[in-house]
Amino acid sequence: MQFSKSTGYALHALIQLAYAERGHNVGIKELAASLGVSESYLSKIMSKLRQDGIVRAVTGVSGGYELAREADQITFLEVIQVVEGRQHLYDCFNIDEQRHQLFFEADALDPHTATRTAGKECLVKKVMSGAERQMHDYLQQHTIQWVIDSASHNHNHAVNKKP
Repeated sequence: MQFSKSTGYALHALIQLAYAERGHNVGIKELAASLGVSESYLSKIMSKLRQDGIVRAVTGVSGGYELAREADQITFLEVIQVVEGRQHLYDCFNIDEQRHQLFFEADALDPHTATRTAGKECLVKKVMSGAERQMHDYLQQHTIQWVIDSASHNHNHAVNKKP
């Protein structure tokens, strides 16, 4: 599994916007130059983030982009879902479930979702869905602010170690 470059650019752009002083918009030229990407490519990414309410576009001479919410309210998962989409990472392909051993009768309470399942369930999908849930939980716990705080902590730690 690999996230697209667009996701990386989106996350880095949001971190730059979070570093900007409150009320200071960052123009698309400045953002694109700092990320080493074309303005048109970055504009498409920023448009998605704007439509989803993550950034705000400010028009005018000193226009640009700013975060629409606090950095601690923007999770990695949310950004990834905006850029990559909200589909599941794995779907069990159509196997003849009558002849295949990877299916089981699923008339039981699923401990991960606390819901009752009925019918046949693919064991491969069960494993993949569990992994996806764990990844989503991890990405949900990490925000743009977490990156800034971690970078600040690492910088302060390095400065304090100098003789």
